[in-house]
Amino acid sequence: MPVVVVTDSSARLPQSLVERYRIKQVPLHLTVNGVDYREGVDDIPDDIVTTPGVTTSGAIPNDLETAFGEAIDESDGDGVVAVHMSRRLSGTWSAARLAAEQYSGQVRVVDSRSVGLAVGFAALAAAQAAAAGGDRDRVYEEAIRESAIVESLMAVQNLENLRNSGRMSAASKLLGSALSIKPILHTVDGSLVLRERHRTFSKALAKMLDAAVEVSKGTEITLGIQHCQAPDLAEDVRAKLAERIRKITSTVVVDLGPILGCHVGRGAVGVVIGSRLEPLTIDE
Repeated sequence: MPVVVVTDSSARLPQSLVERYRIKQVPLHLTVNGVDYREGVDDIPDDIVTTPGVTTSGAIPNDLETAFGEAIDESDGDGVVAVHMSRRLSGTWSAARLAAEQYSGQVRVVDSRSVGLAVGFAALAAAQAAAAGGDRDRVYEEAIRESAIVESLMAVQNLENLRNSGRMSAASKLLGSALSIKPILHTVDGSLVLRERHRTFSKALAKMLDAAVEVSKGTEITLGIQHCQAPDLAEDVRAKLAERIRKITSTVVVDLGPILGCHVGRGAVGVVIGSRLEPLTIDE
């Protein structure tokens, strides 16, 4: 059996791709009013992204250890590659490393140095290598390569969620400004940082699209659009980029989900540019 890929729910992969590539996803957690929710497992209220007092946390070691054990069994000894969100944004990578120690070198753990669908693209690169018959080292290397080149941009409408999340580097400069400022964020070396800031969201959105076109560099890409409860805006972004980027092999549009949504707020929309993926078939 092929190597099995494990990731966490921050990857935001559509279920059809999870099933197609036999990817296992371990839930992240959020807590509000003393109630713990597992992302992708429990029913989580839609308004949680605007609910005060919500805290989020990474995948727990017991869940990771269980997922790794099941994946090893499914691989018939070929092993596991685990692709997780940046160690600078979550404790999930560290927990995965600890869980992997229980399996005597059968699990290799990748720090994707990113978050959201960029993690998903790295996991897909690994899973496609596994489906092609790659051994554990080859699958690991493909995840590392995609992690190194994937580009992720995010335009945010409301700074309150960022203020409360504490996940952004150099936050004092941005969040000390008027809350009317609309930032464009991106990930650099595993941290979420400010790329640009603008006085209107429409200007930030236009600049993000320009940056996405520039990043694509005329090469074949996989286009990802991720949003927080803003499907119409996401569709508008997809359509505009489809007109400007001619070599799109596949497009993946996803909601950021409750946990990432709690950090960037309702109305945020982002673009992810992947470069090493085979064309994807996504069921509606």
